[in-house]
Amino acid sequence: MGGLFDVDLLKQKKDQLENITKQEGFWANIEEANKTYQQLKNIQKQLKEYEDLYDQIELMIMFDEGTEKDIQVLEEKIQDLEINTLFSGEYDGNNCYLEIHPGAGGTESCDWASMLLRMYERFLEKNHFSYQIIDYQEGDEAGIKSVTLHIIGNYAYGYLKNENGVHRLVRISPFDANKRRHTSFASVSITPEFDTHIDLEIRDVDLKIDVYHSSGAGGQSVNTSNSAVRITHLPTKIVVSCQTQRSQLRNKEIAMELLKNKLYQRKLMKQEMLKKEVSGGGSAIDFGSQIRSYILEPYKLVKDHRTNFQVNDPDQVLDGDIMPFIKSELLLKE
Repeated sequence: MGGLFDVDLLKQKKDQLENITKQEGFWANIEEANKTYQQLKNIQKQLKEYEDLYDQIELMIMFDEGTEKDIQVLEEKIQDLEINTLFSGEYDGNNCYLEIHPGAGGTESCDWASMLLRMYERFLEKNHFSYQIIDYQEGDEAGIKSVTLHIIGNYAYGYLKNENGVHRLVRISPFDANKRRHTSFASVSITPEFDTHIDLEIRDVDLKIDVYHSSGAGGQSVNTSNSAVRITHLPTKIVVSCQTQRSQLRNKEIAMELLKNKLYQRKLMKQEMLKKEVSGGGSAIDFGSQIRSYILEPYKLVKDHRTNFQVNDPDQVLDGDIMPFIKSELLLKE
Protein backbone atom coordinates (compact mmCIF):
# COMPACT_ATOMS: atom_id res chain seq x y z
CA MET A 1 0.00 0.00 0.00
CA GLY A 2 1.37 3.35 -0.99
CA GLY A 3 0.08 6.82 -0.45
CA LEU A 4 0.02 8.29 3.04
CA PHE A 5 0.39 4.97 4.86
CA ASP A 6 4.03 4.20 5.75
CA VAL A 7 3.90 0.86 7.55
CA ASP A 8 7.67 0.74 8.20
CA LEU A 9 7.57 4.13 9.91
CA LEU A 10 4.59 3.06 12.01
CA LYS A 11 6.40 -0.13 13.07
CA GLN A 12 9.42 1.94 14.10
CA LYS A 13 7.20 4.23 16.18
CA LYS A 14 5.50 1.22 17.75
CA ASP A 15 8.85 -0.33 18.73
CA GLN A 16 10.04 2.98 20.20
CA LEU A 17 6.89 3.42 22.27
CA GLU A 18 6.91 -0.20 23.45
CA ASN A 19 10.50 0.25 24.65
CA ILE A 20 9.50 3.40 26.51
CA THR A 21 6.63 1.60 28.28
CA LYS A 22 9.06 -1.10 29.47
CA GLN A 23 11.44 1.37 31.09
CA GLU A 24 11.73 1.42 34.86
CA GLY A 25 9.63 4.16 36.41
CA PHE A 26 7.45 4.56 33.32
CA TRP A 27 4.26 4.83 35.42
CA ALA A 28 5.77 7.31 37.89
CA ASN A 29 4.12 10.15 35.97
CA ILE A 30 0.60 8.82 35.36
CA GLU A 31 -0.48 11.64 33.04
CA GLU A 32 2.55 11.38 30.73
CA ALA A 33 2.46 7.58 30.85
CA ASN A 34 -1.20 7.57 29.79
CA LYS A 35 -0.40 9.86 26.84
CA THR A 36 2.37 7.54 25.64
CA TYR A 37 0.24 4.43 26.16
CA GLN A 38 -2.64 5.99 24.20
CA GLN A 39 -0.30 6.78 21.28
CA LEU A 40 0.92 3.16 21.32
CA LYS A 41 -2.68 1.85 21.29
CA ASN A 42 -3.56 4.01 18.28
CA ILE A 43 -0.53 2.81 16.29
CA GLN A 44 -1.21 -0.83 17.20
CA LYS A 45 -4.79 -0.35 15.98
CA GLN A 46 -3.59 1.08 12.65
CA LEU A 47 -1.12 -1.77 12.12
CA LYS A 48 -3.81 -4.36 12.91
CA GLU A 49 -6.11 -2.73 10.32
CA TYR A 50 -3.26 -2.79 7.80
CA GLU A 51 -2.51 -6.47 8.41
CA ASP A 52 -6.19 -7.42 8.06
CA LEU A 53 -6.45 -5.53 4.75
CA TYR A 54 -3.21 -7.05 3.48
CA ASP A 55 -4.52 -10.56 4.24
CA GLN A 56 -7.77 -9.84 2.38
CA ILE A 57 -5.86 -8.63 -0.68
CA GLU A 58 -3.54 -11.67 -0.61
CA LEU A 59 -6.49 -14.07 -0.47
CA MET A 60 -8.25 -12.27 -3.30
CA ILE A 61 -5.12 -12.51 -5.49
CA MET A 62 -4.39 -16.12 -4.51
CA PHE A 63 -7.85 -17.43 -5.39
CA ASP A 64 -8.45 -14.93 -8.19
CA GLU A 65 -11.74 -13.96 -6.62
CA GLY A 66 -13.42 -10.68 -5.92
CA THR A 67 -16.09 -8.72 -7.69
CA GLU A 68 -15.82 -5.07 -8.67
CA LYS A 69 -17.80 -4.27 -5.54
CA ASP A 70 -15.32 -6.24 -3.38
CA ILE A 71 -12.42 -4.32 -4.91
CA GLN A 72 -14.21 -1.01 -4.39
CA VAL A 73 -14.83 -1.85 -0.72
CA LEU A 74 -11.14 -2.67 -0.25
CA GLU A 75 -10.09 0.57 -1.96
CA GLU A 76 -12.36 2.53 0.38
CA LYS A 77 -10.87 0.75 3.40
CA ILE A 78 -7.36 1.55 2.19
CA GLN A 79 -8.28 5.22 1.75
CA ASP A 80 -9.76 5.29 5.25
CA LEU A 81 -6.61 3.69 6.66
CA GLU A 82 -4.44 6.30 4.94
CA ILE A 83 -6.60 9.09 6.36
CA ASN A 84 -6.24 7.52 9.82
CA THR A 85 -2.48 8.08 9.63
CA LEU A 86 -3.22 11.84 9.70
CA PHE A 87 -4.60 11.48 13.22
CA SER A 88 -1.56 12.50 15.21
CA GLY A 89 -3.38 13.73 18.33
CA GLU A 90 -3.12 11.47 21.36
CA TYR A 91 -6.91 11.37 21.79
CA ASP A 92 -7.83 11.15 18.09
CA GLY A 93 -8.63 7.44 18.39
CA ASN A 94 -11.18 8.00 21.15
CA ASN A 95 -14.95 8.17 21.21
CA CYS A 96 -16.41 11.65 21.62
CA TYR A 97 -19.37 13.81 22.56
CA LEU A 98 -20.95 16.19 20.04
CA GLU A 99 -23.15 19.09 21.16
CA ILE A 100 -25.18 21.53 19.06
CA HIS A 101 -26.55 24.82 20.38
CA PRO A 102 -28.46 27.41 18.33
CA GLY A 103 -27.25 30.99 18.33
CA ALA A 104 -29.35 34.13 18.68
CA GLY A 105 -32.30 34.20 16.33
CA GLY A 106 -35.04 32.19 17.98
CA THR A 107 -36.92 29.75 15.75
CA GLU A 108 -34.57 30.31 12.79
CA SER A 109 -31.49 29.21 14.73
CA CYS A 110 -33.30 26.34 16.46
CA ASP A 111 -34.35 25.01 13.06
CA TRP A 112 -30.76 25.37 11.78
CA ALA A 113 -29.51 23.40 14.81
CA SER A 114 -31.93 20.58 13.91
CA MET A 115 -30.62 20.60 10.31
CA LEU A 116 -27.06 20.22 11.64
CA LEU A 117 -28.18 17.36 13.87
CA ARG A 118 -29.62 15.55 10.85
CA MET A 119 -26.41 16.23 8.88
CA TYR A 120 -24.22 14.67 11.57
CA GLU A 121 -26.58 11.72 12.09
CA ARG A 122 -26.45 10.95 8.37
CA PHE A 123 -22.64 11.28 8.40
CA LEU A 124 -22.36 8.88 11.35
CA GLU A 125 -24.69 6.34 9.74
CA LYS A 126 -22.86 6.48 6.38
CA ASN A 127 -19.48 5.99 8.06
CA HIS A 128 -20.58 3.23 10.45
CA PHE A 129 -20.26 5.11 13.72
CA SER A 130 -22.72 4.24 16.45
CA TYR A 131 -24.20 7.00 18.56
CA GLN A 132 -26.73 7.72 21.26
CA ILE A 133 -28.58 10.96 21.93
CA ILE A 134 -28.06 11.55 25.66
CA ASP A 135 -29.80 14.92 25.83
CA TYR A 136 -32.38 16.56 23.56
CA GLN A 137 -34.18 19.86 24.21
CA GLU A 138 -36.88 20.80 21.73
CA GLY A 139 -37.30 24.34 20.47
CA ASP A 140 -40.40 26.30 21.50
CA GLU A 141 -41.83 26.40 17.96
CA ALA A 142 -39.49 24.31 15.81
CA GLY A 143 -36.06 22.73 15.83
CA ILE A 144 -33.97 22.17 18.95
CA LYS A 145 -32.57 24.26 21.81
CA SER A 146 -29.72 21.82 22.39
CA VAL A 147 -28.66 18.25 21.73
CA THR A 148 -25.79 16.04 22.93
CA LEU A 149 -24.65 12.86 21.17
CA HIS A 150 -22.29 10.21 22.50
CA ILE A 151 -20.41 8.90 19.44
CA ILE A 152 -18.63 5.54 19.45
CA GLY A 153 -16.19 4.27 16.83
CA ASN A 154 -12.56 4.19 15.75
CA TYR A 155 -11.15 7.73 15.53
CA ALA A 156 -14.53 9.33 16.27
CA TYR A 157 -12.82 12.33 17.88
CA GLY A 158 -10.14 12.47 15.18
CA TYR A 159 -12.76 12.76 12.45
CA LEU A 160 -15.03 15.23 14.21
CA LYS A 161 -12.71 17.42 16.29
CA ASN A 162 -12.38 20.05 13.55
CA GLU A 163 -16.18 20.45 13.36
CA ASN A 164 -15.81 22.43 16.58
CA GLY A 165 -16.96 26.02 16.07
CA VAL A 166 -19.76 28.17 14.66
CA HIS A 167 -21.68 27.08 11.56
CA ARG A 168 -23.51 29.75 9.51
CA LEU A 169 -26.61 29.26 7.33
CA VAL A 170 -27.95 31.70 4.72
CA ARG A 171 -31.34 30.89 3.20
CA ILE A 172 -34.85 32.10 2.43
CA SER A 173 -36.59 31.58 5.74
CA PRO A 174 -39.50 29.09 5.75
CA PHE A 175 -40.79 31.00 8.79
CA ASP A 176 -40.90 34.39 7.05
CA ALA A 177 -44.16 35.13 5.22
CA ASN A 178 -42.32 37.77 3.15
CA LYS A 179 -39.76 35.20 1.95
CA ARG A 180 -36.78 37.26 3.03
CA ARG A 181 -33.24 35.94 3.29
CA HIS A 182 -32.06 35.16 6.85
CA THR A 183 -28.69 34.30 8.38
CA SER A 184 -28.64 31.82 11.26
CA PHE A 185 -25.86 30.55 13.48
CA ALA A 186 -25.34 27.43 15.57
CA SER A 187 -22.34 26.23 17.54
CA VAL A 188 -20.93 22.71 17.49
CA SER A 189 -18.80 21.49 20.40
CA ILE A 190 -16.71 18.29 20.30
CA THR A 191 -15.31 16.72 23.48
CA PRO A 192 -13.16 13.56 23.45
CA GLU A 193 -14.08 10.72 25.74
CA PHE A 194 -10.92 10.18 27.73
CA ASP A 195 -10.45 6.46 28.27
CA THR A 196 -7.59 7.05 30.66
CA HIS A 197 -7.89 7.89 34.34
CA ILE A 198 -9.12 11.45 34.84
CA ASP A 199 -7.46 12.87 37.94
CA LEU A 200 -9.87 15.65 38.85
CA GLU A 201 -11.41 16.70 42.14
CA ILE A 202 -15.03 17.78 41.74
CA ARG A 203 -16.49 19.05 44.99
CA ASP A 204 -20.18 18.54 45.72
CA VAL A 205 -20.42 22.17 46.81
CA ASP A 206 -19.41 23.24 43.28
CA LEU A 207 -22.33 21.41 41.68
CA LYS A 208 -25.91 22.53 41.10
CA ILE A 209 -28.06 19.52 40.20
CA ASP A 210 -31.55 19.93 38.72
CA VAL A 211 -34.07 17.22 37.90
CA TYR A 212 -36.60 17.88 35.16
CA HIS A 213 -39.12 16.26 32.81
CA SER A 214 -37.59 14.39 29.86
CA SER A 215 -38.40 15.23 26.25
CA GLY A 216 -37.14 13.71 23.05
CA ALA A 217 -36.96 13.75 19.30
CA GLY A 218 -39.94 12.29 17.47
CA GLY A 219 -39.91 8.53 17.16
CA GLN A 220 -37.37 8.02 19.94
CA SER A 221 -38.10 6.07 23.08
CA VAL A 222 -37.42 8.69 25.70
CA ASN A 223 -38.51 8.47 29.31
CA THR A 224 -41.32 10.88 30.17
CA SER A 225 -40.87 10.91 33.97
CA ASN A 226 -38.94 13.44 36.01
CA SER A 227 -35.66 11.53 35.66
CA ALA A 228 -33.68 13.90 33.45
CA VAL A 229 -30.67 15.44 35.18
CA ARG A 230 -28.90 18.74 34.55
CA ILE A 231 -25.60 19.46 36.32
CA THR A 232 -24.04 22.93 36.48
CA HIS A 233 -20.41 23.22 37.53
CA LEU A 234 -20.57 26.59 39.29
CA PRO A 235 -16.87 27.62 39.09
CA THR A 236 -16.70 27.15 35.29
CA LYS A 237 -20.43 27.57 34.40
CA ILE A 238 -20.22 24.32 32.38
CA VAL A 239 -23.67 22.72 32.06
CA VAL A 240 -24.28 19.07 31.13
CA SER A 241 -27.51 17.08 30.88
CA CYS A 242 -28.73 13.55 30.34
CA GLN A 243 -32.27 12.22 29.92
CA THR A 244 -32.06 8.98 27.96
CA GLN A 245 -32.17 6.53 30.88
CA ARG A 246 -35.25 5.68 32.93
CA SER A 247 -33.17 5.81 36.09
CA GLN A 248 -32.44 9.26 37.48
CA LEU A 249 -29.30 7.83 39.09
CA ARG A 250 -28.03 6.49 35.74
CA ASN A 251 -28.72 9.83 34.04
CA LYS A 252 -26.72 11.55 36.77
CA GLU A 253 -23.81 9.12 36.29
CA ILE A 254 -23.71 9.75 32.51
CA ALA A 255 -23.93 13.53 33.03
CA MET A 256 -21.06 13.37 35.55
CA GLU A 257 -18.92 11.44 33.07
CA LEU A 258 -19.54 14.12 30.45
CA LEU A 259 -18.72 16.85 32.98
CA LYS A 260 -15.43 15.15 33.90
CA ASN A 261 -14.46 14.91 30.22
CA LYS A 262 -15.30 18.60 29.66
CA LEU A 263 -13.32 19.71 32.72
CA TYR A 264 -10.35 17.57 31.70
CA GLN A 265 -10.46 18.97 28.16
CA ARG A 266 -10.56 22.47 29.67
CA LYS A 267 -7.48 21.63 31.75
CA LEU A 268 -5.59 20.38 28.68
CA MET A 269 -6.56 23.48 26.69
CA LYS A 270 -5.24 25.74 29.46
CA GLN A 271 -1.96 23.81 29.48
CA GLU A 272 -1.68 24.13 25.69
CA MET A 273 -2.38 27.87 25.77
CA LEU A 274 0.22 28.31 28.52
CA LYS A 275 2.80 26.47 26.37
CA LYS A 276 2.03 28.78 23.45
CA GLU A 277 2.40 31.86 25.67
CA VAL A 278 5.71 30.63 27.08
CA SER A 279 7.10 29.71 23.65
CA GLY A 280 5.64 32.82 22.00
CA GLY A 281 4.15 30.67 19.25
CA GLY A 282 0.75 31.47 17.80
CA SER A 283 -2.37 32.85 19.38
CA ALA A 284 -4.78 31.11 21.69
CA ILE A 285 -7.16 28.68 20.03
CA ASP A 286 -10.57 30.26 19.49
CA PHE A 287 -13.22 27.55 19.66
CA GLY A 288 -15.98 30.07 19.04
CA SER A 289 -14.87 31.14 15.59
CA GLN A 290 -17.02 30.77 12.48
CA ILE A 291 -15.67 27.79 10.60
CA ARG A 292 -18.11 27.10 7.77
CA SER A 293 -20.89 28.80 5.78
CA TYR A 294 -23.81 26.96 4.17
CA ILE A 295 -25.38 29.26 1.57
CA LEU A 296 -28.69 28.21 -0.01
CA GLU A 297 -29.68 31.65 -1.38
CA PRO A 298 -29.00 33.64 -3.59
CA TYR A 299 -26.59 30.93 -4.82
CA LYS A 300 -25.61 27.48 -3.59
CA LEU A 301 -22.28 27.04 -1.81
CA VAL A 302 -20.73 25.46 1.27
CA LYS A 303 -17.35 26.95 2.17
CA ASP A 304 -14.92 26.14 4.96
CA HIS A 305 -13.26 29.37 6.07
CA ARG A 306 -10.13 27.66 7.42
CA THR A 307 -9.14 25.69 4.33
CA ASN A 308 -11.13 27.60 1.67
CA PHE A 309 -12.41 24.20 0.50
CA GLN A 310 -15.87 24.58 -1.01
CA VAL A 311 -18.56 22.67 -2.87
CA ASN A 312 -21.60 23.84 -4.83
CA ASP A 313 -24.04 21.20 -3.57
CA PRO A 314 -25.23 22.17 -0.07
CA ASP A 315 -28.06 19.62 -0.21
CA GLN A 316 -25.53 16.79 -0.46
CA VAL A 317 -23.48 18.24 2.39
CA LEU A 318 -26.56 18.64 4.60
CA ASP A 319 -27.36 15.00 3.80
CA GLY A 320 -24.19 13.99 5.62
CA ASP A 321 -21.47 14.25 2.95
CA ILE A 322 -18.98 16.21 5.08
CA MET A 323 -16.01 13.85 4.69
CA PRO A 324 -14.35 16.04 1.98
CA PHE A 325 -14.33 18.94 4.48
CA ILE A 326 -12.92 16.74 7.22
CA LYS A 327 -10.16 15.42 4.95
CA SER A 328 -9.22 18.89 3.68
CA GLU A 329 -8.79 20.12 7.26
CA LEU A 330 -6.71 17.08 8.22
CA LEU A 331 -4.46 17.49 5.18
CA LEU A 332 -4.01 21.21 5.90
CA LYS A 333 -2.73 20.47 9.39
CA GLU A 334 -0.51 17.58 8.28
